[in-house]
Amino acid sequence: MSRIGRAPITIPAGVEIKVEDGNVVTVKGPKGEITRNLYPTMEIKVEAGTVSVKRPDDEAVNRSLHGLTRTLLSNMVTGVTEGFKKELEVNGVGYRAAKEGKNLVLNVGYSHQVTIPDTDLVTTEVPAPNKIVVSGIDKQAVGQFAAEVRGVRPPEPYKGKGIKYATEVIRRKEGKTGAK
Repeated sequence: MSRIGRAPITIPAGVEIKVEDGNVVTVKGPKGEITRNLYPTMEIKVEAGTVSVKRPDDEAVNRSLHGLTRTLLSNMVTGVTEGFKKELEVNGVGYRAAKEGKNLVLNVGYSHQVTIPDTDLVTTEVPAPNKIVVSGIDKQAVGQFAAEVRGVRPPEPYKGKGIKYATEVIRRKEGKTGAK
């Protein structure tokens, strides 16, 4: 039995969960509302203050989907109560980020500025010219948006210039003269 899958999810105060036909789950909370179409083979039961996920049998597909379904539900509950955020750092001489309206504007060594608009699920903040904070209620959307921002100018291993996650460690290389 999946250890993650069989653990119940406690529903915090102010959160409402509805399960409709075909496992369409809607979670409403103080930060917003998320609707997700989960796997129809899983049995999702909302009982007094908890949500539990059960699998129909021990086939390999259902075993793998059991923990995944429970984790997706847990992330939805966490998203509407606390939200998710990723922090990015901009490193390099003259590299900086700015916020213009609902757009993130990046100066990262190209001949032009790179403009990335915020989406419905994701918002960005720039507390300092070299810091970007991506936040939202959908964990997958926050991670994807942060990856797209990082993809504009990934960090390079020689000088460490580029956009990196705040927790990321860049492995540095020696240059040509380092061989002597």
